[in-house]
Amino acid sequence: MVTGSIILLLLALFILYNIISSIRTVVKWYFGDYINTQLLMARIDPLYKEPLRKYNSYYQRLNASDKVIFEKRVQKFINKKQFIARGMNRVTDEMKALIAGAAIQLTFGHPSVYLEHFRRILVYPDGYYSQISKRYHKGEVNMAGLIVLSWKNFVKGQADYEDGRNLGLHEMAHALRLENIITNEEYRFLDKQAVNSWNKLALKEMKKTEEESSGFFRSYATTNSQEFFAVAVENFFEKSQEFHEKHPKLYGALVTMLNQDPMKIGK
Repeated sequence: MVTGSIILLLLALFILYNIISSIRTVVKWYFGDYINTQLLMARIDPLYKEPLRKYNSYYQRLNASDKVIFEKRVQKFINKKQFIARGMNRVTDEMKALIAGAAIQLTFGHPSVYLEHFRRILVYPDGYYSQISKRYHKGEVNMAGLIVLSWKNFVKGQADYEDGRNLGLHEMAHALRLENIITNEEYRFLDKQAVNSWNKLALKEMKKTEEESSGFFRSYATTNSQEFFAVAVENFFEKSQEFHEKHPKLYGALVTMLNQDPMKIGK
C-alpha cells in the first residue's frame, strides 16, 4: 500500500514536472521576445545613451519605440560582459556603449540573443600583436569566450557608415555564427534553412569573387567562409541597397538569418 502510494506520488510529480516544462517552453516561444525587450529590463544609463545618439547610425534611424528597446538591450549587454583594457587605463563608458551597440545592432532581430558564450571583451588602443598567429590584428573572436577589438579601428568603422567596412560588426558577426553552434540557451537561434541556403550561395559567390579582379565583396572575403560571412554582414548594414541589387538571394538569406532588413529600419 505504501509502495503504491509512493509510485503514484512519483508519477504525479513526473507529470507535474512535464506540465511545468511545457508551460515554460510555450512562454519562451510566444512571450520570450516581449520579456526580453519590454519586461524585467532596466532603462539605459544616460552615460551610455549619449554615445549611441551621437555616433551609432543604426540607432539614429530607429523609430522612437525601437530606440527604447535598443537602449535597454545595450544596457543589458553591458551588464552581462566584462570589459578589459589592454595597453590603456580603462574601457570608457563611451567605448562600452558603442561596442554593445554593434552587438545589439547585429542581434536586434533576435531579442533573446546576447552572445552569452562571449563573456569578456578586450579592448586595445590600436592594432595588437598576437602571440598565437605571430602577427598584428585589428580584432578577433576566440572560442575561449573572448572578443578582442582595436579601438582605433573600431572608431574608424563607425565613422564611415557607407564604405562597407566596420570592425565592430565584423567581429560580432564571427561571434554570432559561433554562438549559434555552441550548446547553451542561445543554441541554434538562426533559421536552419536560411543558414543552409546562405552556405550554398556563399560558396558560389566566394569562387566568383576569387576569379574577378573587382566585385562587390572585397578580396578578404574569400579567405574562408567565416570571413565571407563577416564581410557580408558589414555590407548588409552599410551598403544595403547595392547589396540587395547585386546579390538579392544572398541579401534575402541574411534578412531571414538576422530577422531584420536594414532597408526597412525606422519604417
